[in-house]
Amino acid sequence: MHSHVHGTPDRERMDELQALAASFIDAFRKADDKSSYLRLSGIPFTRKGSDGLTLNLVDASIVSNWQIGTASPAFASRELVYMPFPGEMISERENMTFTYVSLTERDDVDLVTLLKARFHSEKG
Repeated sequence: MHSHVHGTPDRERMDELQALAASFIDAFRKADDKSSYLRLSGIPFTRKGSDGLTLNLVDASIVSNWQIGTASPAFASRELVYMPFPGEMISERENMTFTYVSLTERDDVDLVTLLKARFHSEKG
């Protein structure tokens, strides 16, 4: 039931971040110079690794997913209640991931995570 509550500040913030991410992905696809687009957008090309070494941005990937249905716990059962969606309710989501590497570590960072960190630093 909590997942269906709308209008909460956290839900509104997440909706805003998802809209920003969708716009970012669309513009990234259209950009002639992907590297310059990332730089202008403030995407870091390096990060500090957990061992203190510098992680370097080496890859950006975009993945499409389609929500075909939903499943939730059933009352007094170990089974899930599965509800497939009719065709018009199936929705697409895209996610972008940035891969950073060093000699000892790999870190895959989701675009929404980067936007959330930036969003919190601008609001706070």
